[in-house]
Amino acid sequence: MKKSYISQKPIPTGEAVIGAEIRAGIFDLICQEHPGFGPEDSISLSEMNFYRRLYLTRMMEEEKGELARIDQQVMMAIRDNSILSEKIQDEIEPELTLGEKMADHIASFGGSWTFILIFFTFLIIWMITNAYLLVNQPFDPYPFILLNLILSCLAAIQAPIIMMSQNRQEAKDRIRSEHDYKIDLKAELEIKILSEKIDHLLVHQNRKLLEIQEVQVDYMEDLLKQIKNFKPH
Repeated sequence: MKKSYISQKPIPTGEAVIGAEIRAGIFDLICQEHPGFGPEDSISLSEMNFYRRLYLTRMMEEEKGELARIDQQVMMAIRDNSILSEKIQDEIEPELTLGEKMADHIASFGGSWTFILIFFTFLIIWMITNAYLLVNQPFDPYPFILLNLILSCLAAIQAPIIMMSQNRQEAKDRIRSEHDYKIDLKAELEIKILSEKIDHLLVHQNRKLLEIQEVQVDYMEDLLKQIKNFKPH
């Protein structure tokens, strides 16, 4: 059983990766940390995957320069093999203050048919009351200046409340977009790592098949020699 050059521990059967089979960039990265590592030395598949992830991180740093905050989180998730979508709901729906809750409820009510019907009913009752029921002593005669003042104040208060709610919704949408981007980026990098694993398995399988064929050819050659040397009585 082969031993890993890095950990000096036995490598399970079928998980040994020889230095000659490693991609040049990953091989150079291993040599930077372990200068004595050579083409004939072996490492385990788990160690190979670690250096693959580290190699992808270095490639992204060279391509983009300094990694952005989102890219750093993706790289950490790949290194730790963690799931990015575990706590997304906690980030999207944090603990709300009383003012934020009131703003959401008011904005939700202000954009409903219930509010529109109640509002028009109030206007009609106000105008009928001052134009017909209290025609001699109306508290807000035509053209309903007090009503216009109330409506102006309502619009002035309602507008910033709706904007507060919209700002919170935009923040939630931005968090969702960031998570979608991180998940897509992590999936792309994981696919690259998976492709590397498949390539390794194919190379390992082809080497085993070639070895089996060589043994079979040797066996056939021995049989042919025995047939040639056979002399009938």
